[in-house]
Amino acid sequence: MFIKTVFVGLCCLCALSFAGCHSGFATGGGPTVEEVRRSGPSPEPPNGENGYEPPVVLASLEDRAIDESSGIVASRRNPGLFWTHNDSGDGPFLYAFDRQGRGGGVWRVGGASARDWEDIATGPGPQPGTPYLYVGDIGDNGRKRAEVVVYRVAEPLIAPEDALTSKTNPRATETADALRLKYPDGSHDAETLLIHPQTGDLYIVIKTTQQTSKVYRARAPLSTSTTNALEFVMDLRVPSVFAGLITGGDISPDGRRVVLCDYVSAYELRPGDANAGNFDDIWKQPPVTVALGERVTGESVCYSLDGASLLATSERTPTPLIEVKAKGKK
Repeated sequence: MFIKTVFVGLCCLCALSFAGCHSGFATGGGPTVEEVRRSGPSPEPPNGENGYEPPVVLASLEDRAIDESSGIVASRRNPGLFWTHNDSGDGPFLYAFDRQGRGGGVWRVGGASARDWEDIATGPGPQPGTPYLYVGDIGDNGRKRAEVVVYRVAEPLIAPEDALTSKTNPRATETADALRLKYPDGSHDAETLLIHPQTGDLYIVIKTTQQTSKVYRARAPLSTSTTNALEFVMDLRVPSVFAGLITGGDISPDGRRVVLCDYVSAYELRPGDANAGNFDDIWKQPPVTVALGERVTGESVCYSLDGASLLATSERTPTPLIEVKAKGKK
């Protein structure tokens, strides 16, 4: 099995390196997304020197309606709970759960539709002191969307009785703000949405089969009446055979670190002396690989509420909840 896994990883690397040799490739630079998804996992380096402990599966999510967990974020209003949502094909539903995988309830996002939800983030919004959830309807496999949408809604306060709700009998959130966004250089597929916890700036990392991905930013405050212009920040490359296939991410609660993931591993960007006063310089830092353990089509990763660990899920049923703790943290 190990030899086969290494072989698959090397094949993906070769395909990504020699773009013109693949007849089925649509956008140049390597195999299609679906081919990489089907190719199986590539070997992960063990955690240790990267400052993290080995990954641990905490639980499986009890709510089987969560069958394609495509984003995850730690709740700010409900410590110890997390939010997730399904990939395309589900309605505009948010699912809450705890570290034991127990369901905390289901919410239908007011005024929202779900064309291709790909990631969820949290950050400030129009009401000072209120944490908001940002849900990225940013998927565009055919790269045909003139605009993408991020829904911003005040995070619900969860009561114990909310655990009895379900997809067929959900709670309702407040009406969400629809934040329309437009890239400066055409349409892109994306699965990674980030909100800076202090500035409220919005970031999207696009998903490509090129050797690099691209980072875009829309500065706060974000308009609900006009289209928000995304601006290109810089190219990004992670040390992976999956190259630009970034599928999820988060900014740490202190606003100093970034974690991204692909189908297999996570990659953390840490501040250096050069970017102590400018957050966007973090995209220039070398990514540190963090093993997330066994995932099948992994598309979600987030920081814990205290920033001391990483949490991840996988698009499968039952859905595993994986934790990777920073060394020395309890």
